[in-house]
Amino acid sequence: MKRTLQVLAALVATGVIAAWLATGAHRGWTKTEVENTTVDEVTGLTGGPPEKKFVAGVDFLGAGTLAAGALAAVSFFFRNQTKHHKLNTEH
Repeated sequence: MKRTLQVLAALVATGVIAAWLATGAHRGWTKTEVENTTVDEVTGLTGGPPEKKFVAGVDFLGAGTLAAGALAAVSFFFRNQTKHHKLNTEH
């Protein structure tokens, strides 16, 4: 159980960091919409409707690494499993 929690913590941390980097390593808050700036060819005005897109921010990164740290911390409450070999006392 201990080893499982530690591996799970490592996978969560790796996944969170990879997701944060893959969505642009945004150093602000997490966004679910981004501005879609287009230039109108006729008027020259910029703007447009927001685009639905997930961009992970530092809150996502912090919460994910905190969860991974909690899993790792919980793993310390379990003992290491040692395999006891039955001694053969018969001669």
